[in-house]
Amino acid sequence: MTVITKTEAVDAGAGERFDATAVIPDDGGPGILLLQEIFGVGEFLLAKAHALAAEGYVVLCPDVFWRVERGVSLPHDESGLAQGYSYVERFVAIDPAVTAGDLLAALAHLRAMPEIHGGSGVMGYCLGGRLAYEVAVAGDPDCCVSYYGSGIGDRLADARKVACPALFHFGREDPFIPLAEAERIAEAFRSSPDVVVHIQAGAGHAFENFLAPAFSNPDAAGRSWPLTLDFLRRELPAAPA
Repeated sequence: MTVITKTEAVDAGAGERFDATAVIPDDGGPGILLLQEIFGVGEFLLAKAHALAAEGYVVLCPDVFWRVERGVSLPHDESGLAQGYSYVERFVAIDPAVTAGDLLAALAHLRAMPEIHGGSGVMGYCLGGRLAYEVAVAGDPDCCVSYYGSGIGDRLADARKVACPALFHFGREDPFIPLAEAERIAEAFRSSPDVVVHIQAGAGHAFENFLAPAFSNPDAAGRSWPLTLDFLRRELPAAPA
């Protein structure tokens, strides 16, 4: 399979545009809007985009921080973490309706790409995990995958607005998202048959990020990734690679 990478310009309205990196298998396929951690659109996120493209998905990674600073791609170390927190502080100070509008514009752009055939879902990690949930609340993705989304527990009043199948991943030992919060999220969706919450034993935060030694947990990642692929194959079927 041949995979190409290109930059798309997403219309944010009011004459403004922001970049999004597209990773496209040669036969096209269903779409996945892939949302970044606080490190930006960098090596980890693009590696996941290529892994999804190898499964037959057209992946679009929008520059979430563009209203703060364009083109952020930070190292996965302590200095990058500190810089990432500074971007997040400024990002969350923006009107949430505006940032949600950017993500919905990115989803609409993805759906309009000529390489798309089939549905389009949303997926994200950490900050992006929370934003994926917010896209599911405010928009109409065909499915949602959220990895250790920080802050979802404070937004459960909107859980009833999630109308699509959803998959949530958390680490049982996550110091940033207490187990009680993950369990609260699971309880909020207990009556929703299309929503599944997995809590990985022995895992902390960002356990899938193989580029961040402080967080990476290959065992938990090895368990969670097949669950994600099974979910996507069921809810967003693509032609086999």
